[in-house]
Amino acid sequence: MKKLLIATDSFLPRWDGIARFLNEIIPKLSDDYDITVIAPGFKGKLKDFKNINIIRIPLSRIHVGDYTPAKFSIRKIIKAVKQADIVWTQTIGPIGMPAILTARFFRKPLVAYIHSLEWELFSKSISQKNLFRNSISFFTKAAARYLYNKCNILMVPSLEVSEILNWHNIRTKKRVVHLGTDTFKFRPAEDKKAAKKKIGINPKNTVIGFSGRIGREKDIVTLYRAFLRLRKSYDNLILLVIGKGVQELKLMLESKKDIIVVESADNIVPYLQAMDIYVMPSLTETSSLSTMEAMSCGIAVVSTPVGYIKGYIKDGYNGFFFGKQNSYELSKKLSVLLDNKELRIKLGENARKTIIAFYNWDKTTRGIKDALEEFISSG
Repeated sequence: MKKLLIATDSFLPRWDGIARFLNEIIPKLSDDYDITVIAPGFKGKLKDFKNINIIRIPLSRIHVGDYTPAKFSIRKIIKAVKQADIVWTQTIGPIGMPAILTARFFRKPLVAYIHSLEWELFSKSISQKNLFRNSISFFTKAAARYLYNKCNILMVPSLEVSEILNWHNIRTKKRVVHLGTDTFKFRPAEDKKAAKKKIGINPKNTVIGFSGRIGREKDIVTLYRAFLRLRKSYDNLILLVIGKGVQELKLMLESKKDIIVVESADNIVPYLQAMDIYVMPSLTETSSLSTMEAMSCGIAVVSTPVGYIKGYIKDGYNGFFFGKQNSYELSKKLSVLLDNKELRIKLGENARKTIIAFYNWDKTTRGIKDALEEFISSG
């Protein structure tokens, strides 16, 4: 059995898109590979992965937005890479970057999954007051180009991401592997009122929701402003936010009585099932796993047209779009759904049909295995 090293700067018990991706994929790969994960030692109780070796790297004292990176631990990474048959990276932080360079040095098969365009993510996650914002974006882009050109194969979540990487002179061979969702786990509530009651929300309330990091790049402020505008016209309206992140944004949300913030949830399904409308106001995404999960739960989605979201949401069929940072337009789109329950239900039904047909984890897993096997057979 081949030894697969997964190097990542994002992993449980800190929940985000990459952590959820690995949480789903690792068990599906464990029958074919002897897996070791090298990841930051985030605080909290770590899920028990059967037959998976996990190497934890202590956290540094640096804080970047809502994120605390691991320390550089070159010796541990070198040891792990030397023992691996294949190195699969998820990020280019203090763990991912040296893993790429070390794998290249020891001529190990090297594959990366591109979860985000780091230069966009880093620049938008930093306060606009930061004078070095543009410089950070420039140097991050240069580092990404250098590191990704060291890889043998890049798995990308969409053709658009592949084209963007080509545009930025990242020449490594690319394989499109769409993200997926567990459609059996992420399913509509049998009883919406009971789902709300289960998480402590009055069943009479209409729930607008969001799940993900409360980071600046997610532009929660636009959702917050739209909600405050709507609250003037609608009674029994709740905004439910699942996630944690930048403290000033969290305090902003918690300052209003009709906004509920749940910092972390190992099982997000009950919260999604309680939502009537899901909003993704992000400034940058590649695929947005959280949006796919909401759609799988049969929720009407309103999103910015960023990344591959505009590939699987068809405006007016399985969701609505609104312009980035346009809280007025968002409030208008939400008003349409608040006034028309039948439309909400229809969009949600079509959303789930889309995910079932095209974006499930079985297809994602096959794509990942095919990419790894292609490299093994050609390498």
